[in-house]
Amino acid sequence: MQQNLKVYNSLSGSKEKFQPLNPPYVGMYVCGPTVYSDVHLGNLRSFLSFDIIYRYLMHLGYKVRYVRNITDVGHLENDADEGEDKIAKKAKLENLEPMEIVHRYTQGFHQVTRVFNMQEPSIEPSASGHIIEQIALVSKILEAGLAYEINGSVYFDVLKYNEQAHYGALSGRVLDDLISGTRDLDGQDEKRSPLDFALWKKAAPSHIMRWPSPWSDGFPGWHLECSTMSTKYLGKKFDIHGGGIDLKFPHHECEIAQCVAGYGESPAKYWMHANMLTINGQKMSKSLGNSILPRQLFSGDHQLLDRPYSPMTVRFFMLQTHYRSTLDISNEALTAAAKGYKKLANGLRILKRLQYQENGQTAIDEKINQQIGQFCDNCYHAMNDDFNTAKTIAHLFNILKKINSIHTGSLDISQLSPETFDRMKSVFLDFVENVLGLEEERPGQLDPLLDIVLSSYKEAKSLQDYQKVDDIRDQLKKQGIVLKDMKTGVDWAYEE
Repeated sequence: MQQNLKVYNSLSGSKEKFQPLNPPYVGMYVCGPTVYSDVHLGNLRSFLSFDIIYRYLMHLGYKVRYVRNITDVGHLENDADEGEDKIAKKAKLENLEPMEIVHRYTQGFHQVTRVFNMQEPSIEPSASGHIIEQIALVSKILEAGLAYEINGSVYFDVLKYNEQAHYGALSGRVLDDLISGTRDLDGQDEKRSPLDFALWKKAAPSHIMRWPSPWSDGFPGWHLECSTMSTKYLGKKFDIHGGGIDLKFPHHECEIAQCVAGYGESPAKYWMHANMLTINGQKMSKSLGNSILPRQLFSGDHQLLDRPYSPMTVRFFMLQTHYRSTLDISNEALTAAAKGYKKLANGLRILKRLQYQENGQTAIDEKINQQIGQFCDNCYHAMNDDFNTAKTIAHLFNILKKINSIHTGSLDISQLSPETFDRMKSVFLDFVENVLGLEEERPGQLDPLLDIVLSSYKEAKSLQDYQKVDDIRDQLKKQGIVLKDMKTGVDWAYEE
């Protein structure tokens, strides 16, 4: 299936056949979190999107080196080379060492990714651990004549770079428009042009996070760290560079410029961006009071939430929309996602118990076998179309209908060939659990307890103690579990 995979490349603005530079090896770099606050849902969606891409590439047999960095230095308050470092500011407010802040929020980020069942990256470098490499890249850009030092700070010369290469190739920005859109600072800024960006900043006396360099005691610019770490671990040219759509400009644009100036070429073959998350049609932001943290989703403790939602419900919700499309979060959408997730979870539970059996009397139905085979193929077709999880889920629900038909007895399992049954089971389990990363959310020791309850339920039914039957049903329903009286006996399912 590998040769059929197409991905949308932001650099070309179109879908391209995925052809790794050195197959079967794939190098993927994703801009990670800035660890001065809790991870918000918008960032979470971006990390989840690339978790899916990572999972599917591995499912296809690629050997993926997934690098996701930790930004723990150089991210200034207004992202325009001015103001305090956000981590240092937080450290001052809480009277802590900056690396205590880094450790706390890095641990918190990892806890969130584990709760959402995200795969760990192959390498997770931090900006503060690569100061030497960042200084070396600044020196290369200075040697190329595309940066200048002033008062101990070093800036990238965008106008001079644009004489040799296209600044704006990724974002589609036109330099003249960018220039006309900047304000004249009347000599208050030491940069030659408002478009220039910092490669190295001289630290003010009060600045906590600082390192020695040939130009001053200071710290690296925000854009520099990703250029340094991506190329160190993946080479000067690698396959995929990803992040949220908000990073496309200026962050990723500046990364390209730095790498072209310092190494002679753009770093990535494919640039991929996950779109933003809105809530009830509005952009999510603290100022509007509609920003929701993951833990608030789990507890339901937010003015815009009607109820709590589980991690797998939220994961399923985010996968129902293509990663390049805007995703709007609402109680209605999350409630629908909870039902959809539970349908898949019930399907997982049923399918894992199903065993193929021939009865020797039922003929194999070729039409049904072909239909199931097409459903399985469609899952690959959808994921090969730029990782379209929304379409993939729709095809999985088609398979789920057949699974449920077998479970209820309306479809005889002997109508399937052994090969079709095995493929149906393999594709459904692989795509739900390994590609989409959805797992069954169940309380600990659920099965032994349910065995006891089901035994009491069956006994009550045999004794025609219908009050006890109703009581057991009601108590289980409060726990999100429904009992089903079937031809084959009593079974249970997650309430949808």
